Amino acid sequence: MPRRRLLAGIAATALLAAGAAGAAPRPLAGEDLFGLEFAADPQVSPDGTRVAYVRSSFDIRSDSQRTAIWVVGRDGGGHRPLVASGADEASPRWSPDGSRLAYVARDRDGTTQVFVHWTATGASARVTTLLERPGALAWSPDGRWLAFTQRVPSPRKPLDVRLAEAPKGAQWAEPLRAIDRVRYRADGEGFLPDAWRQVFVVPADGGAARQLTAGDWDHADPQWMPDGSEIVLSANRREDAEFHPLDSDLYAVRVADGELRRLTDRYGPDASPAVSPDGARIAWLGFDDRLQGYQRARLYVMNFDGSGRRELLADLDRSVESPRFSADGRRIFFQYDDQGATRLAEVDLAGRLRVLADDLGGTAWSRPYPGGSFSAARDGTLAYTQSSPSRPAEVAVIHRGRAPERVTDLGAALLGQRATGAVEELWTTSGADGRRIQSWLVKPPGFDPSRRYPLILEIHGGPFANYGPRFAAEMQLYAAAGYVVLYSNPRGSTSYGEEFGNLIHHAYPGQDYDDLMAAVDAAIATGYVDPERLYVTGGSGGGVLTAWIVGKTGRFKAAAVQKPVINWASFVLTADATGFFYRYWFPAPPWEDPQGYWARSPLSLVGKVTTPTLVVTGE
Repeated sequence: MPRRRLLAGIAATALLAAGAAGAAPRPLAGEDLFGLEFAADPQVSPDGTRVAYVRSSFDIRSDSQRTAIWVVGRDGGGHRPLVASGADEASPRWSPDGSRLAYVARDRDGTTQVFVHWTATGASARVTTLLERPGALAWSPDGRWLAFTQRVPSPRKPLDVRLAEAPKGAQWAEPLRAIDRVRYRADGEGFLPDAWRQVFVVPADGGAARQLTAGDWDHADPQWMPDGSEIVLSANRREDAEFHPLDSDLYAVRVADGELRRLTDRYGPDASPAVSPDGARIAWLGFDDRLQGYQRARLYVMNFDGSGRRELLADLDRSVESPRFSADGRRIFFQYDDQGATRLAEVDLAGRLRVLADDLGGTAWSRPYPGGSFSAARDGTLAYTQSSPSRPAEVAVIHRGRAPERVTDLGAALLGQRATGAVEELWTTSGADGRRIQSWLVKPPGFDPSRRYPLILEIHGGPFANYGPRFAAEMQLYAAAGYVVLYSNPRGSTSYGEEFGNLIHHAYPGQDYDDLMAAVDAAIATGYVDPERLYVTGGSGGGVLTAWIVGKTGRFKAAAVQKPVINWASFVLTADATGFFYRYWFPAPPWEDPQGYWARSPLSLVGKVTTPTLVVTGE
């Protein structure tokens, strides 16, 4: 069925269902979250006719996310699952000729493996036997090999101690855990294994995987050279890498024997390589590290031998992400955040920029953070995750320079039957220094401008991140409960330039408090916010600011401080990125500047707190 007829049919069905019910759509409820679906990782076929993407949904029985790979035509037709009953499918990648699709999925034995699907026959086969989850799939140019990354154990024995053995059947306590790494745990993973991510290659029709890199370093971003002889990757291979966490470089590894050749050598990150189709150039992202809290990722290009290095878009004061060469090698596609929106753009080798879309995102479905991705076909067709304030990510296609067209409608089944709150932009002036601050208001469904509503100020984390006009289930649930929701990008937020981001360098929390209070005052000035019913919450960096706010003012009736930093000294010394925090977020380690850490810790204000405050944290 043609795309326009398909979407018209969906809309007509929704209208008939609403009419049959005889009532307006009800607001979103908590249990509805298990009905949400959204798209991620759209991969357009080499000929530009089909898009494979990851379709995400939620399982109410296990309270977990599930994923499956679906394929849709460029015109919205032929929408179908890749395989009949896959499990935890991810990372679809087309072969160079478009005849096969590699992907990652959980097999019947519970392990996660690489599979290949033949589009002509519909057959799929497992091509690896791995012990760890593979990532970063990349086809060789001739379609004979797949490169991927996988953790490889590198066990350490820091203590040479012989312990008594437990008698047979005895139940002894767990042994002590010896830690000799600076970064020994991570959010969502807990204690990290003594393992490092290495690059492998495996025949695309199955066989033994061969390891190309080695050593106690993580390797990432494998990209094949057009002749298949080398793979370009990024890694921080310093002996003291844990104390210089951003100092990665680009390397070329020879596929035949694993010999490494270093391509970059500055102090700072060099990552996300993209190789031109003729192999003559490499584009990549990085910056000269000045140990600042926020430093924008810049786009560079050089000849493959390392000569002719230069920055493209030096005047674009925004961080660049995901560079990809066009098929003719004359342009580079990329994405970047600008004033709370994520743009898909291209730049030619002379530095001329053209924006192709300004609504990329939608995969951070819970709160309105940036996210999403895109891919490009040989004919220039682009597929990307399209974001809007009313829906999580859908797949959209840009074909032959035309305006983007949405080719999926995953949100219709649920959100087409629910009333959601309207999202409006709000610009305010900070009381600290007169800077303009961007915010958004979410109004309750059925909003009545003659009423006065309670307000929730919801603060983003990071703190170097941004919110924008994107779908956010949490904000919509607050609005459905009858609140006006205010969310803002105070100083330190990304997408407004490097200088704005670094206004909180070694000064966080600080005048971002003034930015937020000015936004609250502007919301009250609309006339429909009740100044006697103000509430505040936020997570991570937003938890820091929520805890800081209740120590500075009593104007909020209640607060929820979620996963916060309360004491900066204990956080920096025990968190999962100690080597980063004490060098970039503070001018000195805690033992050299204890008063500086204390002055920025919400705990220093706890004696002044009169607001009823819920603290939500985990371990």
